[in-house]
This record gives sequence, C-alpha cells and structure tokens, in this order.
Amino acid sequence: MRLSPLVITHTEQVLREILQFAGPADVVISRYFREHAKLGMRERGAIAETVYAILRNRLVYNHLSESGRGAQMRRLVLLGLADIYGVEALGGISEEEKVWLEHVMKIDRARLPKKMQANLPDWLYNRLVAQYGEDETLRLASVLNTPASLDLRVNTLKAKREDVLKVLKEVPVECEPTPYASSGIRLHRKIALQNMPLFKEGNVEVQDEGSQLLAQIVGAKRGEMVVDFCAGAGGKTLALGVAMRNTGRLYAFDVSDRRLAKMKPRLARSGLSNVHPVQIAHERDARIKRLAAKADRVLVDSPCSGLGTLRRNPDLKWRQTPETIAEMAQKQQAILESAARLVRPGGRLVYATCSLLDDENEKIVAGFLEKDDRFVLVPMQQVLGEGKIGLEMGDYLKLLPQIHQTDGFFAAVFERVR
Repeated sequence: MRLSPLVITHTEQVLREILQFAGPADVVISRYFREHAKLGMRERGAIAETVYAILRNRLVYNHLSESGRGAQMRRLVLLGLADIYGVEALGGISEEEKVWLEHVMKIDRARLPKKMQANLPDWLYNRLVAQYGEDETLRLASVLNTPASLDLRVNTLKAKREDVLKVLKEVPVECEPTPYASSGIRLHRKIALQNMPLFKEGNVEVQDEGSQLLAQIVGAKRGEMVVDFCAGAGGKTLALGVAMRNTGRLYAFDVSDRRLAKMKPRLARSGLSNVHPVQIAHERDARIKRLAAKADRVLVDSPCSGLGTLRRNPDLKWRQTPETIAEMAQKQQAILESAARLVRPGGRLVYATCSLLDDENEKIVAGFLEKDDRFVLVPMQQVLGEGKIGLEMGDYLKLLPQIHQTDGFFAAVFERVR
C-alpha cells in the first residue's frame, strides 16, 4: 500500500496537539477528523494507527530520531509509518529520509537499554519493577506496547455465542470464544462492526474480556437489586442486566451526564428494561441515600489511572503522574466507603479498577477493611468457583495483559456480615 504525502502532514499536525497531553488522544483525533472531513477512511486509519504507534514507542522513537535531520516531529511520524507500513510505502519523502529510515530500521532494538525498551516513564517503570520484578515488567511492557484485540460480548437475551461465531466466520472474520468470559468472542482483526446487523440489533457489544469477567464476578441474579455505582457508558451495566435476565432493578449511577447519555443507544439496542440510569452530583448524593442497606450487590468500577488499558490508550502513561495517582487513591477510598452504605447485610460489594498499581488496588482494599468491620473479604478463588470461571487466583482478581490477553484489571469482593 502506497501512502499519500498528506498522511505525513496530517499525522504531524494531530501529533503536535496530542503531545501537549492536554486531553485524551482519542478525543483529539476524533475532533481533528471532524475538522478535516475530506480525509478518506484509508488516510484516517493510517493517521490514527501511526499516532498510537508513536505514543506506544515514544522513548525508542525519540532515541532513534536523534540521528536524523530536519524537524523531530516529522522524524517521529516517519518512524511510526515505517514501522507499520514499511519504508517503501511512504510517498513524498526525500532520498536522504529514505536512506536514514532504512538505516534505523535495521537497528536491533533488543540491544537498547531495558528502560527504553519498556517505553514507560521512569516513575511508572520503577513502580512496576518494585511490584513485579524487572523481567516480568519488561514482559508486561512489551504487550502493553502492542494494539489490543477486539473483544465482543454476546447479549445472551438475544443470541447464542455459537450462533454469533458462525455469522462472523461467514463474513469471513477470524474469531474464537474468549477463554474465560462465558459470552465473549475475540476477533483477530478489526471490522466495521457498527454496520453489521449483529451490532445494530443488539446481539453483541464491544467489551474487553477482562471487563466482562468483572461483571461476572458480581454474581448478579434474577430479581435482585443491583447497583453499578460508577456506570460510565454502561458496558458492565448491560452485562449485569443480562445476568439478571432483565428482572429486578439495576441502578446505573454516574456523575457525568455525557457518559450516561452514551448508554442510551446501547440500552435501546440491548432490549433491557430493568436498568435505571441516574445522574448523581457526587458519591454522597441524596439519591444514593435512599438505597441505603437495600442493595443485594454493588459494583464499584472506580475511576482510576487506566494504566491497565495502555494497549488501547497509550497516551495515559505520559499523562499520569505520581501526584495524579495519589489524588486518585483518595477519591477511590471515598467512593468505596460511600458505595458500601448501599449493601444490605449478607450482600456483596465489588471494588474494581483497570489499574496495575498497588496504590489503587490492594492498598485501597486494606484501608477499607481497616475502617469498616461490617465487611469481610471473600477470596477471589471462591468467587470464581461460584461463577464457574476457570481462572486461578488468590484473594483478588488480577488480570495481566501478558498472561491473560486482557486489559489489566483488579477486583476484590467483600461481603457484609452484619
């Protein structure tokens, strides 16, 4: 495939804005494409893919770009494009640039310093090494610096997984059942899913297998009262509603009206009628108090650093800092304590994040149990056994991309004993 010189120009322009790290990369890219409506789908795909490659490999690309000439932003873009498409695919480059690219493409990156290979900021690399050791951190970083697969969740109110697999294979698209989530399907290439009847009719939703597993360990059952305390755009809410077989009452709380608005079309496609979205002002909103000690199950998929999702959101590693992590931990503690008030005696509370850091995970759990003796930790292996999920875990759910091929997730389950 031969790329137009315009791809280089537009990628430079959007990358320049993204590297200011004033907001999420996907938001910047979406706005840029709206402002440049004449860009074709092929060009848009190349621009977005190259930007994400540069964000994933930023340290290595910065190092390699030092040997070239001209504007560094252009050199970074050329490196990203050459990595993805090959040097010969690049239109509009000079002979000097071609010679330089062919030279740097031959460099053995495995001989670069380990910290550079990881493509992580120093503070994050050091914390992960302290948790997992250097070898495992490098394995983790290697996977985080690759694009994620596309996982689907089958809406079992409307379809069976085996039937959806059959339809997808007729497209044809290479796919397989997810190994752990009971309703998941993993695609080996991205497709225009939004144009397919499967999606339009609500038979499938896009959802990482790890996220599907979080919904499964909640264990929501028919006729129960369940609360998704930080519902966001509703991916786990919809999975919980299906688990409840469209019975009982499922409250979807969130502070963001914009996020809840994104749930509405998904909810309409799903066929669920037991979901009640509620915008709240904060974690101690009066509308929450009315459900005090009434909920059978409460899921707190807490706001977090999102560092477990770096395959999808590589800009996060450059936008987060030790200070933002500390601020996040305070918020997580407050949200968990507030959500706990909704759980009835004998009910369950699930705390989850898509973070890889102890500061947002085990330390939050320890702080909560120290403050509230009404709750006890339910070992995750017991919870997984109840849900017939074939995973080996200890006290917590700890999903890691290099081991489980999911995003990075953490979860702890508590039971209210009095």
